[in-house]
Amino acid sequence: MTRFKTLREGDTAGGTHVLEASWSGAATFFFVPDKGVNSQWLDQSAGLITAGFSENCFGLLTSGSTGEPRLILGSKQRTEKLVRVLHELQDSEPVEETVCALPLSYSYAFVNQWVWAHVFGRGLRLTAGFAEPDKLKAALEQARGAMLCLVGSQVALIRRYFPDAVFPGVIRLHFAGGRFPQEQLGFLREHFPNAQIFNNYGCAEAMPRLTLRRAEDAPEASRIGFPLPGVEMKSGADRKLLFRSPYRAVAYVDDEGFHPVADEDWIPTGDLGEQMPDGSWRLLGRANEVFKRFGEKISLPTLLTTVKGAWAGDAACYREVDAQGDEGYVLVLSPEPTGQQLRDVLMAFRKHHARPHWPLRIESLELMPLLPNGKPDVRSLQSATERQLHWRQRI
Repeated sequence: MTRFKTLREGDTAGGTHVLEASWSGAATFFFVPDKGVNSQWLDQSAGLITAGFSENCFGLLTSGSTGEPRLILGSKQRTEKLVRVLHELQDSEPVEETVCALPLSYSYAFVNQWVWAHVFGRGLRLTAGFAEPDKLKAALEQARGAMLCLVGSQVALIRRYFPDAVFPGVIRLHFAGGRFPQEQLGFLREHFPNAQIFNNYGCAEAMPRLTLRRAEDAPEASRIGFPLPGVEMKSGADRKLLFRSPYRAVAYVDDEGFHPVADEDWIPTGDLGEQMPDGSWRLLGRANEVFKRFGEKISLPTLLTTVKGAWAGDAACYREVDAQGDEGYVLVLSPEPTGQQLRDVLMAFRKHHARPHWPLRIESLELMPLLPNGKPDVRSLQSATERQLHWRQRI
């Protein structure tokens, strides 16, 4: 049995008073999803946490880019400091409430929504997100002066479930946790006509925010803006992006043990990036999303930008080795494209990229498999038996 109190997502179904009590108390607690949690692993991980972290901390679970579980410990004090900074930078003072369309145990929703609402005494509307689209739509229609936090893949779900809806009560719209839907800004502004839209970047170890930019301040999804006050970022010759932050996690547990994090430590984000001349940052992709094919550097985020310029639905990629043993990838669209839509995507590849950058195949699924946090579930995507084949490389 863990010596730390563990709250499950379902414990907040009747309200967040259990979170309020745990946050206000001195003891460290964990807040984890209802499903997909290995209780034995969690107990073993808790047993590795040293006494210095038994108070004034909280733990969240993440799998990061590895797919392996990791327990991230944050400081309540540091996190409250972060939400005060975000409140100012995101111009959140006019916001009266926040609508949750993501699991509250996801670090982005937990900090940007629950901790923010707790610190500033604002309203919090809990929903099951797109698992119950009618209830989410009703919450958005009833919202007044609201903040909504989404991930980019959920834009396709808005198109699917709310094609004609307009939500004037949402005045702040935030995206994080994946590629920013830059090409969908016109669509989003039609549906959320009163919303200021923000691209938020970070990782669970950052707890979880590193940079912020308004949607209109850059033309590319990969441009993530400037670091928050106090945050330092760097990348070397290998382009691996690292950070130091006064708001970061204080420790983490993974399969290799317990790891306290010191103020002087540079922490990897798992992304590749580069600093722009004006001091802002640009993402090049996850470390596992950039690889060589026939000697050319392939960046899956860059290629998805091309796809999104020609395709309004959802899109994701999974890696695959071709018959000659060379690295490649498969593009999956959702829902199934028409013949003309497929030709539009292929024309975009012809216009912008040499042949080595093209996918090995283009497939489709009627519904894109998503993780609980709304990101594409690449493992399920790769194993889905109902994928439809539409095009394949002939070389």
